[in-house]
This record gives sequence, structure tokens and C-alpha cells, in this order.
Amino acid sequence: QVQLVESGGGLVQAGGSLRLSCTASGRTISYYNMGWFRQAPGKEREFVAAISWSGDWKRYADSVKERFTISRDNAKNTVYLQMNSLKPEDTAVYYCAGGGLIRASEYVYWGQGTQVTVSS
Repeated sequence: QVQLVESGGGLVQAGGSLRLSCTASGRTISYYNMGWFRQAPGKEREFVAAISWSGDWKRYADSVKERFTISRDNAKNTVYLQMNSLKPEDTAVYYCAGGGLIRASEYVYWGQGTQVTVSS
């Protein structure tokens, strides 16, 4: 089993930046594609970004392209989400997930989430 723990969330003003981390334990995530999803109040969970196990391909939701960057350090068993130029509409609980591609239903492992709040 893989346990995922997100960190790095918080309150930031619009235009600011945050870097989320997702650290895995239990087993290596080196062979898993990893992703970030988010869920705002009253909305469904949505895809944000994904990265292949090797890091050689990445995918982003249109709403975060050019602003967010997903990366990974397999030696540290950690995945990151660098978020720049944050907007109030980015406010959500952000979840790290492992073992899928784009759709949430594909992912096997999930973290508990970290709150990101962007003030205007």
C-alpha cells in the first residue's frame, strides 16, 4: 500500500505562489504515474496535472496551463505542484493521487488533501 501526504497549502493573495508537496510512504512511487486534483466547495473533483512515472510526459488542465508545473523526485518519493499567478478560482482542496492518468477513477491511491485559499 502507498500512503500519500500533501503539504504546502495555505492562504495566499491573488498573483502569489505556492508549492505543494506530496510525499509517499509504504512503497516506492517510482513506477506510478502521479497526479494532482482539486475540489472546490460545491463542485466535483477536477483534474489539475499529471506526470508519468519517468517524468517524461506531463499533462495539465487548460485552466492551469502556463501557471502550474508538476514535477517529481523519485529518490525522495515526492511529487510537487508549483503554482504561480494564483487566482481566487484556484481556491480548493488539492489532492495528490497515484496510479492513474487523467481521470480520477483511474487512480488507486489518494492523499487526504491540503487546502489552498487565494484571496482577491
